[in-house]
Amino acid sequence: MMKGLPFPEHGPCFVCGSENPKGMGVRWFLMEDGSIRAEHTFTIHEQGPPGFAHGGALAAVLDEAMGMAVWGRGHRVVAVQLEVEYHRPVPLHTPVVVEARITDRGRWGIRAEGRLTVNGKIAAVARGIYVEAPHLFDEAFVASIQEKARRVEEEERRHG
Repeated sequence: MMKGLPFPEHGPCFVCGSENPKGMGVRWFLMEDGSIRAEHTFTIHEQGPPGFAHGGALAAVLDEAMGMAVWGRGHRVVAVQLEVEYHRPVPLHTPVVVEARITDRGRWGIRAEGRLTVNGKIAAVARGIYVEAPHLFDEAFVASIQEKARRVEEEERRHG
């Protein structure tokens, strides 16, 4: 079971939205250190090579994880660059752990890194650059994420 604050899903999102009947249904958790974490199991709907997850499905989950890590700090962003390194195939119907965090905040965007592990072994690592795009997002969703970010920052101040 994940520890951390459940991160709000956003309706029709392909990766995490509960309103998308063809979505992946990933449930994100905002951890005390500001990182994002999820456990997920890829199914036949995300198959690439027989019996294994499609690389694009892995990329989508890693992009979403990194974006959520940035959103968790109160930034309304979209990806402008995504790079994925695949280390090993991911079998279908096998739980994976996805983690992401911010690595740098610069003049040209916020950089994040994510990784996906299977049985404790790295299957894929991603890096992304995210830029502010508040005009693309619903205000109620933004407000819920900003509240979660505020609570994480308060926890960090309390625990040093």
